[in-house]
Amino acid sequence: MTNQPPAVEIRDLHKSFRQRGGTQVHAVQGVDLTIQRGEVVALLGPNGAGKTTTLDLVLGFGQPDHGEVRVFGGSPRAAIEDGAVSAVLQTGGLLADLTVRETLKAVASLMPRPLPLDEVLDRAGLTTIARHMVSKCSGGQQQRLKFGLALLADPELLILDEPTAGMDVRARREFWDTMHAEARQGRTIIFATHYLEEADTFANRVILMSRGKIVADGSTAEIRARTTGRTVVAEVAVQAVERVREAVLTLDGVHDVTVRGGRMTITCRDSDAVARYLLMHNLGNHLEITSANLEQAFVALTSDSLDTKEEVSL
Repeated sequence: MTNQPPAVEIRDLHKSFRQRGGTQVHAVQGVDLTIQRGEVVALLGPNGAGKTTTLDLVLGFGQPDHGEVRVFGGSPRAAIEDGAVSAVLQTGGLLADLTVRETLKAVASLMPRPLPLDEVLDRAGLTTIARHMVSKCSGGQQQRLKFGLALLADPELLILDEPTAGMDVRARREFWDTMHAEARQGRTIIFATHYLEEADTFANRVILMSRGKIVADGSTAEIRARTTGRTVVAEVAVQAVERVREAVLTLDGVHDVTVRGGRMTITCRDSDAVARYLLMHNLGNHLEITSANLEQAFVALTSDSLDTKEEVSL
């Protein structure tokens, strides 16, 4: 039995665009990437990092300036025509004068082997709004409809670009419950998002892009580990705070110490050594040790490309 090709293979991918005024923008610069079948991958990065351009090339929306993209061993266009790939994109309109069911039925009529409509309605969480006019659907409901349209072909690969845009907290939670079920079926899922908590809780692999290049690739734990050290939080007697702070700052590998009331937060390279020091000298109680979170890793690894006014959504 021959080995099946990966879901996505990208080799030395480059893509540039010319803006108004003639400025050349290098959106993707030398990306190399392999995504195996069945992986759930989050593609993260600040605005302009190259995420959407990379996904567009995987979907066959244009040609690379240099390099190659293979989807299930063939061209992106061939995979899409075979029904192996579907996408939920930020852009793209829906017909406002059709109902949700009518929209699904119209698109299904263009496919050789669509899934049953009732199954798609159920899996996409659309059953209760099947008779609603699309024009009356909220932004989150329209995103769910796009997801239902993507499921019609029963694709092996789902590509989601900001899939929960316009959804409230409850709708986002329900959407990702649905996506967990899809992942358990063995479907390959690649999603770009600004909500880092979605990547942290759902993806088994995170790819972080900055200025058109991949700057980190691994599990969320591995991405966090690339930032500087860990954090120790301890309760310190208010009258001893300054003395303890000065003592801790002399320890090797301590990067920063902040104090709020009697609660001291220590950022350091060796959290065990700091905790041991505090306990041995009876300087702190109720210690908590945590690694850097994904937001801290995101900021640290993309700091050269983040606009200081841009917020990282969590």
